[in-house]
Amino acid sequence: DLISYLTRFEWDMAKYPIKQPLKNISEALAKQVTQIEADLKTRSAAYNNIKGNLQSLEKKTVGNLLTRTLADIVHKEDFVLNSEYLITLLVVVPKSSYVQWQKTYESLSDMVVPRSTKMIAEDAEGGLFTVTLFRKVMDDFKAKARENRFMVREFYFDEKELKCEKEELMKLASDKKQQYGPLLRWLKVNFSEAFVAWIHVKALRVFVESVLRYGLPVNFQAMLLQPNRKSVKRLRDVLNVVFKHLDEVAAASIMDPGMDIPGLQLSNQEYYPYVYFKIDLSLLDGS
Repeated sequence: DLISYLTRFEWDMAKYPIKQPLKNISEALAKQVTQIEADLKTRSAAYNNIKGNLQSLEKKTVGNLLTRTLADIVHKEDFVLNSEYLITLLVVVPKSSYVQWQKTYESLSDMVVPRSTKMIAEDAEGGLFTVTLFRKVMDDFKAKARENRFMVREFYFDEKELKCEKEELMKLASDKKQQYGPLLRWLKVNFSEAFVAWIHVKALRVFVESVLRYGLPVNFQAMLLQPNRKSVKRLRDVLNVVFKHLDEVAAASIMDPGMDIPGLQLSNQEYYPYVYFKIDLSLLDGS
């Protein structure tokens, strides 16, 4: 875990040989994290693109009968198809108007096929009814339906189009599932890599600042302190008092630029370059 890694930290000689110049070590660390960030952007963009497209299609499957997709509701047998003269319309009728619809739909316009209505779906607000009529009176029927608060859905049955819509939804759901697992594993591995690089930058910075402050030859002891959250200010004050003789100006005006351990939060007073890597898993999935 992160705290254990910090308290037992040892420099990784294999990854970052200390015999090379400090600049080379710093550049190697920066290059590693830059590559991780670039890969993260590419992978998350691909995943979020699929997720966004899936959400757009899923939104169409919710809502009321006036707005939602009808691909999973209607069936071929609900319509009169391939007729030169007849057409089947879909009408959304409020629940309070079911009786009125049954009594009046045949007389809303001329040339409505008697007893052609059938409810094929229902939600909390109303029902979706079919009605068959002659094509030439379709516009007149729509106008009369609106006057009676019956809303005609602009929908024409196309079996191929509905099939493609269902297949696209299934494909996106499958693609999202396939990408989520590998992406999550990649994130866990590369979070570890980025955190290791970050702490090496911290160690490198402790070394550089100590040499700049205490001079050569190198003779200092670096320590990691984990105070209680409420004691952080008190610790800083004590350290300033104990070590102010080493640099009175710095002790009086600059807060300790080290890392705050509680919660692994960065101090706002840091004024040297550092590597910072953050992963927001909530962007990947709603869970």
